[in-house]
Amino acid sequence: MSHVVVIGAGQAGSSCVAKLRNGGFEGRVTLIGSEPALPYQRPPLSKAYLLGDMPLERMFLRPDSFYTDNTIDVRTGQTVTAIDTASQTVTVGDEVLEYTDLVLTTGSAPRRLPAAIGGDLDGVFTVRDLADVDMMAPWCKSGKTALIVGGGYIGLEAAAVCCKLGLNVVLVEMADRILQRVAAAETSNYFRDLHQSHGVDLREGVGLTRLIGDGTVSGAELTDGTTLDVDVVIVGVGISPGTELAEAAGITIDNGIATDAQGRTSAPHVWAAGDCASFPYRGDRIRLESVPNAIDQAECVAENIMGAEKDYVARPWFWSDQYDVKLQIAGLNTGYDRVVTRDGGVAKSFWYYAGDRLLAVDAANDPRAYMIGKRLIEAGKSADPAVVADPGGDLKALLK
Repeated sequence: MSHVVVIGAGQAGSSCVAKLRNGGFEGRVTLIGSEPALPYQRPPLSKAYLLGDMPLERMFLRPDSFYTDNTIDVRTGQTVTAIDTASQTVTVGDEVLEYTDLVLTTGSAPRRLPAAIGGDLDGVFTVRDLADVDMMAPWCKSGKTALIVGGGYIGLEAAAVCCKLGLNVVLVEMADRILQRVAAAETSNYFRDLHQSHGVDLREGVGLTRLIGDGTVSGAELTDGTTLDVDVVIVGVGISPGTELAEAAGITIDNGIATDAQGRTSAPHVWAAGDCASFPYRGDRIRLESVPNAIDQAECVAENIMGAEKDYVARPWFWSDQYDVKLQIAGLNTGYDRVVTRDGGVAKSFWYYAGDRLLAVDAANDPRAYMIGKRLIEAGKSADPAVVADPGGDLKALLK
């Protein structure tokens, strides 16, 4: 009997096994995850879950009954230690499992601060899984001081939640501005103003030299020479794709586990999807770190295992929730040479162009701009900058 083994029980892994069963796959399906919990949503971890607004039960992507009813063997709290692509087996503890197809949905891991500068002190956290947030929660008490290291979306979201919990928040970003790697200056300016209006002490062009503490963090020395008293540190300095297993098995790595357009890796009968996978996109190779990509790419792989021979067509979109602002992003802004701002007061959007071609839209509390921009980008159409810049301009007319 055919047997699909999926390593990594996150959004991509859960989506893959569900698609297999919903698509009529009748062979064995095994989903293996190192965490003790069933597959769950990650975006709410540092927001609704940490705030106490979302209980654990609502975090699960699917109930236990779904896996039981669909005869999916879910193995939580188990770690795959080796892949043998020649014998088509994986090693889990003392057990060796044979597979006919193997799917790697091993996700990504947060970059941590080196122990040499205090990264291993108690009170220093990253935000990636339930265990991280469960350990962090008791430290995030009103009146305490939180240092956020990193001004990307993870760091900014953490800053917003800490503010809501009543902490004093200092955020340091080593680059010249927050969001410098992922957004235009216009978007950075918008979120700088937002955080400062909520009392965040936001310091750009300032990095962390070292953390201070005797077992537990108590302070921080910054690159500008200042010293802070801090009670908790949250690190948001990016993530790295989970490629260790694949690399040890001799599978090609290129900014993640390299796949072809259909999700196949360099090893026969081995596929990859989600944060860990890089794939062809418009003549280049990219890796997308997002829930929509994890779902769509994993479902495409499942279909191809069942014989669809279908190329994955990425439709990049992302979101970030900070205070009362919902940012929605459509497209990829790589290569933009100008940004057009649409200022509707509470609703603002920033439109990225390369010449006359629309590449991406950052829409803050502006779902209409987001939806129209997304439809235009996916259709390969542009948008008249004059209409975009006029808050009274009819965006919907751009779709005609």
